[in-house]
Amino acid sequence: MKKTIAILAGGGPAPGINTVVASAAKVFLKEGYRVIGIHNGYKGLLSARPELVEFDFTLCDKIVNLGGSVLQMSRHKPKDNEFSTDFFVRNQVRLLVTIGGDDTASTANRISKFLAENNISIQNIHVPKTIDNDLPLPEGTPTFGYQSAKEEGVKIAATIYEDARTSGNWFVVSAMGREAGHLAFGIGAACHYPMIIIPEMFNKTRISFDKIIRMIISSMLKRKILGIPYGAAIISEGVFHFLTDTEIEATGINFTYDDHGHPELGNVSKAHIFNMLLQRKLKELGISIKSRPVELGYELRCVRPTAFDLLYCSLLGIGVKKLFEMGLTGCMVTSDPKGDIFPLYLKDVEDENGKVRPRLVDIHCQKSQLVFHNNLHFLKEEDYDQARNLVSDPENFDFYKILDWY
Repeated sequence: MKKTIAILAGGGPAPGINTVVASAAKVFLKEGYRVIGIHNGYKGLLSARPELVEFDFTLCDKIVNLGGSVLQMSRHKPKDNEFSTDFFVRNQVRLLVTIGGDDTASTANRISKFLAENNISIQNIHVPKTIDNDLPLPEGTPTFGYQSAKEEGVKIAATIYEDARTSGNWFVVSAMGREAGHLAFGIGAACHYPMIIIPEMFNKTRISFDKIIRMIISSMLKRKILGIPYGAAIISEGVFHFLTDTEIEATGINFTYDDHGHPELGNVSKAHIFNMLLQRKLKELGISIKSRPVELGYELRCVRPTAFDLLYCSLLGIGVKKLFEMGLTGCMVTSDPKGDIFPLYLKDVEDENGKVRPRLVDIHCQKSQLVFHNNLHFLKEEDYDQARNLVSDPENFDFYKILDWY
């Protein structure tokens, strides 16, 4: 039996998964290896009858440019008592290639240690993936899928902004993102949205729904002063990570709840929540502005990769073989802006609790400062006199005061 390379994908989709899979498979097939893919991530790997995909050059050529994933994905995180040597022994696996976030990588390391304890030696190399761009890769290196998701998001967001201009309305857009606001910032900045709200902006004050809504209204008031009756605000869903269950439930939305009693935010539109709270506040202030909610989430995850990600993911897939031949294991493959391949070890990016530190938007860098202070529209002290024709307390909608940036 040929020596085998096994590939699985965990977590959620990101543009470029198929490119990574096909590129890695091709370079190993060329050297005479058997390359198999495993459906349903770790759940499939550790099942009694894993559902497999046998890769050949023809299949790789069919999928290399496609969005989505030829391998069905799963967020299953196995317990130690689920581990087994059967699959690896039966298939003579020499390398386990995992594609996913930090949880997927950490589980691969656990499995590798388990196999070593049972006298089975395999290498495991992880390919970091997320459209959120929040994994701690080297400076200037995006996570694969981010650029393609941002490109699709910009297409949708630009159309929304044109609708706002054409109809004279406002739109409230929520963009995917966990703790970090890279996607919302990238889309909003590219489309010249007059208000961008991301968690990192609240570096001097606590995030609250009240502050978020006042920031949107600040932009609406400034645009009225400028004679612009329309606009759009984009908010990273990552702000929800810093709000309590009590605050979220106080919105009045009817939530379903998980087994731990927490509101299941995945079952509701974040944009709808923001827009509902905004309309309540506008009515309270006696301001007549129509706004509509738009969610940017699942629409971005399975698009066809852009040229950037097609090349980037190809390098990552080929880079897996380079690190394998160097005898490395328990590491992530990275490609710097020049295209050079380097390993990145989880132990070098974990905090004291073993959790991978998220890469946040650097709000102090020149790019962020240029966008926040020049591209956005919001009230500040010199606008107070004109703003009093619209609201009695313009200082309450002063952008810098809301964020404590003065």
